Amino acid sequence: MTGIIKANPKLYVMDNGTLSMDKNYLISMHNPASRENPNPPSEMATFPVYTVLIDHPEGKILFDTACNPESMGPNGRWGKATQSLFPIDMPEECYLHHRLEELNVRPEDIKYVVASHLHLDHAGCLELFTNATIIVHEDELNGALQTYARNQKEGAYIWGDIDAWIKNNLQWKTVKRTEDGLKLAEGIQLLNFGSGHAWGMLGLQINMPETGGIILASDAIYTAESYGPPVKPPGILYDSVGYNATVEKIRRIANETNSEVWFGHDADQFKNFRKSTEGYYE
Repeated sequence: MTGIIKANPKLYVMDNGTLSMDKNYLISMHNPASRENPNPPSEMATFPVYTVLIDHPEGKILFDTACNPESMGPNGRWGKATQSLFPIDMPEECYLHHRLEELNVRPEDIKYVVASHLHLDHAGCLELFTNATIIVHEDELNGALQTYARNQKEGAYIWGDIDAWIKNNLQWKTVKRTEDGLKLAEGIQLLNFGSGHAWGMLGLQINMPETGGIILASDAIYTAESYGPPVKPPGILYDSVGYNATVEKIRRIANETNSEVWFGHDADQFKNFRKSTEGYYE
């Protein structure tokens, strides 16, 4: 594992609104029917969407880019069914570019954008970062580009977002299946989670001088309930065997590096984060 960052990095957690969906997407089969209860009610779960900015002496690193401000509404980028299944509540102050503005950071100041995966609530604003190197899992980019080529207008990969990435000529760096533990900067390591929730997932392991170790797990682990034990996979799943292996890999790395695991969408955990409007982690 990489060493601790020596200069004074700052880590900001940016609140980018909330997303709602059926809890069965969050925790698969969380309320199965039974003889005694043949029609258990469905429930909508609402959870945070957030991004992380690491202001590092070697350059600014952004982890994920939330939803695009143009997602919802009759002319929104998201299809009608997608808007209905995954409604977002994103007041203007929660737009990613506004959150960066509050920190006096412009999109062109970002050196690396790490795209944990390319779903609608994680890759919606990639198009802004034309100066940055966009780091993504090779299988994930390949899969997303296929949905675009097939003209798929509903689902977790948004045609309009991908169209904007192509038109803005982003600078991609793809991580192959066989690559892992790439050092991004002093104290920051790229984690290759492989396939599971999506075709190819990435995370970060960060060693902050005061806060200590943090693993940004993104949707490799939605919530503390997903983490378990026992591991509870989500309803949105590409590779169930890969998913379970990834969770156990994160558990092992967390133990080895004494790191706190930051989940992708845990409302209770998010409540306790220090947000970018309140301060930062050192």
